[in-house]
Amino acid sequence: VQVVESGGGPVQPGGSLRLSCAVSGFTFSAHIMGWQRRVPGKGLETIATVYTSGNASYSDSVKDRFTISRDNAKNTVYLQMTSLKPDDTAIYYCVIDYGVNGRGRGTQVTVAS
Repeated sequence: VQVVESGGGPVQPGGSLRLSCAVSGFTFSAHIMGWQRRVPGKGLETIATVYTSGNASYSDSVKDRFTISRDNAKNTVYLQMTSLKPDDTAIYYCVIDYGVNGRGRGTQVTVAS
């Protein structure tokens, strides 16, 4: 299984970014996909999950600001992030089945003015 995130980088507070995650080597449409993030010195936080149905759930910390989506035809999951805050600075990981079946290497998002 290969999981490759992209789209991270520096952004100013209030800005937006879209992360992408391309996966291969398994039946994408049959698995729950999600995004987790790790802030230095803190634990791993599951922030967004998209189910095989297409329904999604979010942590309170990102609800109403982030949107997760999946394109089963492209084996890709996205995370649209808006109204970014400095507290969103973290390494963002794409995960399969909450990380049980795979996790990417992560992409750094830095929110600073």
